[in-house]
Amino acid sequence: MAEEKFILMSLDDEKTKHLADILSNKTCKKIIEYLAESKEASEKDLSDKIEIPINTVEYNLKKLLDAGFVQKRKNFFWSKKGKKILMYELTNKSIIISPKNTSIEKIKSILPSAILLVAGTFAIFAYEKIVAVRNVAVENLAASSGYVNSPAVADKLISTGGEIASSPVWMWFFAGGLLALIIFSLVNWRKL
Repeated sequence: MAEEKFILMSLDDEKTKHLADILSNKTCKKIIEYLAESKEASEKDLSDKIEIPINTVEYNLKKLLDAGFVQKRKNFFWSKKGKKILMYELTNKSIIISPKNTSIEKIKSILPSAILLVAGTFAIFAYEKIVAVRNVAVENLAASSGYVNSPAVADKLISTGGEIASSPVWMWFFAGGLLALIIFSLVNWRKL
């Protein structure tokens, strides 16, 4: 799976407060500035270069790791005492802060699709009615002018009068479109 190149959070998110705390912390800013210049560094390098105690660097690096500003490098080396020395670098991520979408805004985003569904259903309904009325008129005309071979068929055509017996394609279209709209909304609710 590809790594995301952004951090997305809303103004109401708890992460936003955490992010503000990090960006207002002078030590975190110094670490970020140093890593931006040097590309990578160990805790000891950071402690020596920005003149901060190593436990303070370790504490602030943990905050930066949790926030997604800094990441551990895959390469490392061993100290003379046999301790694993990790290297750190800045992540290549953008931070996007946006207002949280409410349910009403999410419903408004599906409204154009719902309007198209209703308009399409009405168009199919109207087309079916026009075709059905035309067919009944043709059948009645055929029955009254004697073009029908069987008197029973003629009686059946005449007895239907203006009654329209059409297939409910519009109902199937509406039901299928509504089902697709509901499934799409449920699957993508967090993204809307």
